[in-house]
Amino acid sequence: MAQRRGLLIILSSPSGAGKSTLSKRLRAWDPSIVFSVSATTRAPRDGELDGKDYRFMSEEAFKKTVAESGMLEHAHVFGNFYGSPKGPVEEAIHNGQDVLFDIDWQGAQQIRNSDLGKHTLSIFLLPPSIRELRRRLETRGQDSAEVIAKRMQKSWDEISHWDSYDHVLINDDLDTTERDLKAIITATRLRRLQQPHLVDHVRQLQTEFEEKS
Repeated sequence: MAQRRGLLIILSSPSGAGKSTLSKRLRAWDPSIVFSVSATTRAPRDGELDGKDYRFMSEEAFKKTVAESGMLEHAHVFGNFYGSPKGPVEEAIHNGQDVLFDIDWQGAQQIRNSDLGKHTLSIFLLPPSIRELRRRLETRGQDSAEVIAKRMQKSWDEISHWDSYDHVLINDDLDTTERDLKAIITATRLRRLQQPHLVDHVRQLQTEFEEKS
């Protein structure tokens, strides 16, 4: 067994709050952090690879996996199923690897309520203001005005669940938020629960103490 157990790091935010950028910075800081590859029943798009972009499954196989408690979280979105397979996550945390999840508050709640929930670290990113959130969506140039309007409409529903997370950061400055994220992860890795080797170490200390008594 690894010296420590890995963490299930849930990073959530409304679109435009900096989640994707900060996820990339975390991976650059510690490349051992792995992204959770979601499973989906939708067909692969051009260039998408099975096992890298998504784990593509039939609807029958997906529902069977859910029935067998093989998904940490799952949802039905626009006619397709999406979920986080449990097996690869269990293997990663057993080997001391942290797994990063890019999911919404509903998925986060499902994971926290799972049997791996005790190893979960959930962080929500808030924008400094709604005006700034809209500005970021507009300046990145990825979406049409209609899509931006839909993202803005959805943002309040996501923000309203901020108090269900372990940590909440206002992403006013990327460098400051990155520093705080690293500090949170570093501290959580040192939780007693994440360090199974401590039990053997304390037993050894007890043996040494009794031998000297």
